[in-house]
Amino acid sequence: MTPRLPLLVKVITRLDNTIINSFILIHFPDKILAGITNRLTRSLIGNVMKKLEIIIKPFKLEEVKAALSDIDISGMTISEVKGFGQQKGHTELYRGAEYQIDFVPKVKIEIVLDNERVEEAVEAILASARTGKIGDGKIFISNVDESVRIRTGERGEMAV
Repeated sequence: MTPRLPLLVKVITRLDNTIINSFILIHFPDKILAGITNRLTRSLIGNVMKKLEIIIKPFKLEEVKAALSDIDISGMTISEVKGFGQQKGHTELYRGAEYQIDFVPKVKIEIVLDNERVEEAVEAILASARTGKIGDGKIFISNVDESVRIRTGERGEMAV
């Protein structure tokens, strides 16, 4: 049987223009309680984790990795990707023939951080990845609702 932990819920009701505060003690299994608590926390203070998706030139990967390591950010996922934006591809010469390359090779870095570290990480990435030329890349920042470490079942920031 799953152990049950109590959850104290404050209920605010209005009766004839008088606010009545009451408390209800509810019992939930601990995993359900953790999920409810995480959702309540996020609804009260907003998401506490963000995902950064960084698209950069491949030769800048080591510089970006070192800059993030310098500010104690070490967990990341790296993917080799292809795409184009303003750069719109390029031409290459191979055995005397010219070829149009529509998709430019890039590297995609994915990082999940707590909110407080995002601006510091963005500044480090900008400083290390910028060449000042078209095709330097982009940084996309999005909310992360939940994370779960598969090995231990830990959730939230503890799982990152």
